[in-house]
Amino acid sequence: MGHGEADSPPAAEKKGAAEEEEDDFGYRLFPDRNKKPQSFLFRSLFTFHNKCQLMLRLTLETNPYARLLLEALKQSGCTVFNDRHFSCENCDGCVSGGFDAATSQIVLCQNNIRQQSHMNRVVTHELIHAFDHCRAHVDWFKNVKHLACSEIRAANLSGDCTLMNEIARFKFGLKGHHQTCVRDRAIRSILAVRKVSKETAEKAVDEVFDACFNDLEPFGRIPHSKADAKRAYRDFQNRDRYTANL
Repeated sequence: MGHGEADSPPAAEKKGAAEEEEDDFGYRLFPDRNKKPQSFLFRSLFTFHNKCQLMLRLTLETNPYARLLLEALKQSGCTVFNDRHFSCENCDGCVSGGFDAATSQIVLCQNNIRQQSHMNRVVTHELIHAFDHCRAHVDWFKNVKHLACSEIRAANLSGDCTLMNEIARFKFGLKGHHQTCVRDRAIRSILAVRKVSKETAEKAVDEVFDACFNDLEPFGRIPHSKADAKRAYRDFQNRDRYTANL
């Protein structure tokens, strides 16, 4: 998996030991990836699947973060289709979603996403990974720095580190707190999907942090709220119209 958004810190790993194990690239957190698809009727009646699909549709239609990213992906030649590029599945309890680079598919953890605001944030986070996958030659599986860069961008631009979200996590800070949150969440996400030591994850994040934190595409700004995201969306549309008239 290109990414797995961790809801809680992964279990502590012994230094060096994790790197010696064969890496499954986080697929253990998404067990439904390897199961035979269930019938639509079964999923609708006996799981969270139907609710997940309804929340996803609302996010894609109304959330300014998601709408901007969908348009940016389309302009980059990577049009996103609901039934092809999103999959509601049951996941491990520590993740909310993931981007499967092998299939260019976003996995939404239907058993862990219960609120619309959570769905909005997870979809945005994973669409940033999809945007990075579309626009750049990201080596998700072998280059931890590439993964670290996309995790930094996703944490920075998706709303993961808004003041309200941090207060909900009982984390408070003043100067530089946003950067601290982005760094910490990027490290946690790497540890969730890669069998590397914490030191390796921290080193990768620190080495690319400045460049990737300051890469604000396609938003052009850090959207700290829906109002910011709406302004970014309008600016993106105006930029597109300006370019089209050149």
